[in-house]
Amino acid sequence: MNKWIPFLLLTIFFFSCEKNISLVPETQEPKLVVDAQIETGQSPVVILTNSINFFFEINSNLLMGSFVHNAKVTISDGVKTHQLKEYNIPVGGATYFFYANDFTNPATAITGENGKQYSLTIEANGKTYNSSTNIPLPLKKIDSIWWKKPPVDVDTTFAIVMAKITDPKGLGNYIRYFTRNRNNSIFLPGENSVFDDQVIDGKTYDIPITAGIDRNKPRTSFDSTGYFLRGDTVTIKLCNIDKSSYTFWNTWEFAYQSIGNPFSSPVKVIGNISNNALGAFSGYSVQLKTVIIPK
Repeated sequence: MNKWIPFLLLTIFFFSCEKNISLVPETQEPKLVVDAQIETGQSPVVILTNSINFFFEINSNLLMGSFVHNAKVTISDGVKTHQLKEYNIPVGGATYFFYANDFTNPATAITGENGKQYSLTIEANGKTYNSSTNIPLPLKKIDSIWWKKPPVDVDTTFAIVMAKITDPKGLGNYIRYFTRNRNNSIFLPGENSVFDDQVIDGKTYDIPITAGIDRNKPRTSFDSTGYFLRGDTVTIKLCNIDKSSYTFWNTWEFAYQSIGNPFSSPVKVIGNISNNALGAFSGYSVQLKTVIIPK
């Protein structure tokens, strides 16, 4: 019996050391969230919001109230500096806000050009934020695109779009792609939309292009993910991007895909906005290719 005494004493000790712990979620001050881009032949577009705490209950009023108004947003290409103007657009019963070229001041308005560097300055919430990006030269190119039938075990109303892509010699060519499909006017990024050239440097290769997805909508079927539909007119938008843009979208997509997965590794989304803001300023060198898929 005596041999059990140490065990009983140890058990009593641990039970006597139990303590009730009440976890209170930490509430932080909102951070500025920047979604800014400039692409070939287009005006810069900057969307500013305040971050929302993780434990808040998300609703439309909270989302609409997160937009940052009356910020001073300027962009420069090294020669001209232009202050952007705030605009709004109604979408589905809600109103969205963004900053773009002020067309009442066309002399300094900036349009994206391949091979140029751009700097962005934002004055909002009593703070100043800076960033820069460039629109690379369109060195990595789509040579051609075509379609083919899916595997025999897949619904014949679907189709696969293929692309032949040439990567120039020399590491450091980064791309992001979007698709406009199913007769939709909106370009959507692929589930994995950014790629580097670590494996395919200097090569020409054929690759299937998976359809872009709307991350604001729930998926209806995983069986159809990535396919296009027979009868679609599909446009591929291939964009050469710089390294900071690649790093942001690569880490962002990894974090997005990890949501709800208890076995995933934590990842920090790496932006390129100063002063502890969230988000990124990205430049896109745009190429477009279209294929018509017959019914």
